[in-house]
Amino acid sequence: MQLELRHLRVFLAVADQGSANLAGEALFRAQSAVSRSIHKLESELGVTLFERRARGMLLTEYGRALQLRARRVQEEIQCARSDLAALAPGGTVRNAPVFAMLTHERRVRAFIALTEHHHMPSVAESLSITQPAVSMAVRQMEEGIGIPLFERTARGMLPTPAGAALALRLKRALAEIRNAVADIAALRGITEGTVTVGALPLCRTRLLPESIAGVIARYPGLRIATMEGSFEALAAALRAGDVDFILGALRAPDYASDLRGDSLADDSLGIICREGHPWARRKHVPDSDLASARWVLSRSKTPNRTLFERALLAHGLPRPDVVVETSDLAVLRGVLMNSDLLTAISPRQLSYELSAGLMKLLPIKLAETRRVIGITRRTDSVESPGAKILMDEIARRCPSVLTGATESPARALRRARR
Repeated sequence: MQLELRHLRVFLAVADQGSANLAGEALFRAQSAVSRSIHKLESELGVTLFERRARGMLLTEYGRALQLRARRVQEEIQCARSDLAALAPGGTVRNAPVFAMLTHERRVRAFIALTEHHHMPSVAESLSITQPAVSMAVRQMEEGIGIPLFERTARGMLPTPAGAALALRLKRALAEIRNAVADIAALRGITEGTVTVGALPLCRTRLLPESIAGVIARYPGLRIATMEGSFEALAAALRAGDVDFILGALRAPDYASDLRGDSLADDSLGIICREGHPWARRKHVPDSDLASARWVLSRSKTPNRTLFERALLAHGLPRPDVVVETSDLAVLRGVLMNSDLLTAISPRQLSYELSAGLMKLLPIKLAETRRVIGITRRTDSVESPGAKILMDEIARRCPSVLTGATESPARALRRARR
């Protein structure tokens, strides 16, 4: 369900004015048109947003929940106008319909999709509309604002800085609308909607999968999606509203003022080999042997690789002799199992193999590789009910999952039964 911006505009006016008549005067619309917009919202959401009284219209509990999100939608669109004015010649833009929340939702979706896919036929197909409809949506948006939003190139329709800035704000506005629907459903006792998690490698093996399984067992109406990538890519998706939160290694507090990290546990790299490796039974590995080892490691300049190389330097050891470079856990696992190479990785990422006795964590401490696992979200975000539930489940499971990451299968089974 995607509520129309123009209906939310009317809703806010009625909430502010306290009556459909006064809202109509403020919006220069007939009272009947205002009433139709409110009725449309109530029908779509299946709730009553206002109590109709002789003295006016008062927000219900559902109305107050919608007002919170609708106000955030309005703020994002006002920020969009400011962002574009800062990029426009002369520092001003026209009072376009999109800034007044008078643009149809499908037109907004077409514009956003084109900033991502750069190809009108692909956008038309994905939205089940015609290519002329996409072209018209873009043209009307550009004419209304008065500045170019796309650059026509051989590589397709590329957004200008103004187009990218507008798309970011509109995506955040649409995310608030999605969350509004989920908020109202939660007030009705229904947990639904989609939660999208930015999943960094550190927690993909056990913590996130087990948390997701626990949540969907209790809330079958909830849908969960994961998005994988570098922290920088996931942070961009988080800022755009495409991701609800990121789970994995936190960045330093000064990384960005618009993001905040909530810590859950500490983690360090370990050196791991296959069970049949010549070093697997050693109780001590001297630095001289470590200096001559051959490695399968993540790609150069990735966080894991950088941490490990710094740790070797702190021990006075040379850079590792990397035979295989891969950031794919399946490839790394396969190479380890079929060779005498070593790897430096969080034991959490190979917890099942370690528990099953297929791999061995060598007795080598890498204290210099300590980092913090946690949840990263936008500083100004108001999470959906589903996102809150999943974050709470992750926090609840985190200590036991991470503590038991390398325990034996028998011990894990006993703990589960308790």
